[in-house]
Amino acid sequence: MKRKGVENKSGVPKGSLGWPFIGETLDFIACGYTSRPVSFMDKRKFLHGKVFRTHILGTPIIVSTDPDVNKVVLQNHGNIFIPAYPKSIRELLGENSILQMNGNLQKRVHALIGGFLRSPQLKSRITRHIENSVKLTLGSWQDMQLVHVQEETKKITFGVLVKVLMSVGPGEDLNFLKREFEEFIKGLICLPIKFPGTRLYKSLKAKERLLKMVKKIVEERKLAMEKTDEKGIIMANNDAVEVLLRDSEEGNEKQSLPLDFISGNIIEMMIPGEETVPMAMTLAVKFLSDCPVALHQLMEENMELKKQKKDSTQGYSWTDYLSLPFTQHVISETLRLANIINGVWRKALKDIEIKGYLIPEGWCVLASFISVHMDEEIYEKPYCFHPWRWEKLGAAVNNSSFTPFGGGQRLCPGLELSRLEISIFLHHLVTSYRWVAQEDDIIYFPTVKMKRKLPITVTPLCNYQ
Repeated sequence: MKRKGVENKSGVPKGSLGWPFIGETLDFIACGYTSRPVSFMDKRKFLHGKVFRTHILGTPIIVSTDPDVNKVVLQNHGNIFIPAYPKSIRELLGENSILQMNGNLQKRVHALIGGFLRSPQLKSRITRHIENSVKLTLGSWQDMQLVHVQEETKKITFGVLVKVLMSVGPGEDLNFLKREFEEFIKGLICLPIKFPGTRLYKSLKAKERLLKMVKKIVEERKLAMEKTDEKGIIMANNDAVEVLLRDSEEGNEKQSLPLDFISGNIIEMMIPGEETVPMAMTLAVKFLSDCPVALHQLMEENMELKKQKKDSTQGYSWTDYLSLPFTQHVISETLRLANIINGVWRKALKDIEIKGYLIPEGWCVLASFISVHMDEEIYEKPYCFHPWRWEKLGAAVNNSSFTPFGGGQRLCPGLELSRLEISIFLHHLVTSYRWVAQEDDIIYFPTVKMKRKLPITVTPLCNYQ
């Protein structure tokens, strides 16, 4: 990162690089512990404009709070931008990480996983599994004096995702994966120091143990698939491991994907099951608790679906859950307010001008999603939980002002599966229980979480009848 000469280049965004070495990091982190984490961006946007220069987490960086600039960065035509994340993330995920991957290999893996996760066959099959997982977890709440929603939702989502990725069901293997993964993920944002006893060191050791187990599963699956192929039996892909292995087999002209590469990517794909999806579920409960009118409308819509299903002989299909309009509005509004993925980091391989701003070669760019989602020029009363705004806005999935799942070439391939999981959870929650949430605060750094894991007391609906 070169500071020298950048000041003199015409069009380079204005800003301050702060103190030597630490830059403006302390202010950036401090804002993450307030109710308005976007205040760091807002202050600089007011001083320097929607695209500005700063220095955070050890990196001189250009921050964009402009949806049009973000869109260009995400679409990345001509591969001008490559992923660039803080050192702890790079160390922990490794050089073959999905986040670090670029070019044709990234497109190939993204297309394979995206096609599998979007397939109606998977959604039909996984809907039953999500339902069972949700009902099992919610059923256990009846005997609990206090339910910590942030912990409980992880029980649902991690098991579902591991099933989708590797077909691992409940038992010792799943417990091992969950335990080691929790240790691994703690080091994603931390000081990049690898001495024994440090956070990064512990997380890297947990990853070694995870890799050993996942690689064993991948190797066993490869052998089983080879035996099946020898018999001439054509099987549908049951999970992500088979999708990646089968592509390796069929790739006469393509280089086959190494088993270490597949194993590492499978581990990385577990992150939504431990972090993003359960946090979205938790925050939906938090926001609905604070908005009784929205909760009542959500309950009425879902009760109507439950009644229809009770009167018919057919069970729920995945399309039933995704067809409830207000439920989808609640999910969209939760994702907008939650900002679980608050932005993406990229590095410019050459000088590029976007909307009059020059991003110099070698500089990092942070496309800030949270700044756009909380911009009052785009969303009226942005800090207010108001699901009804989506009746006018529509789903806005391709809208550059709504990017909870990223966008462009790296749009999250599991976005439809995530919405399905949250829809099923909300349906069975509001048609089974009433609840009262205790006071709790959202913390936004290093990742979004509840300060007290959102404690609630629940009462089964049957008690009201």
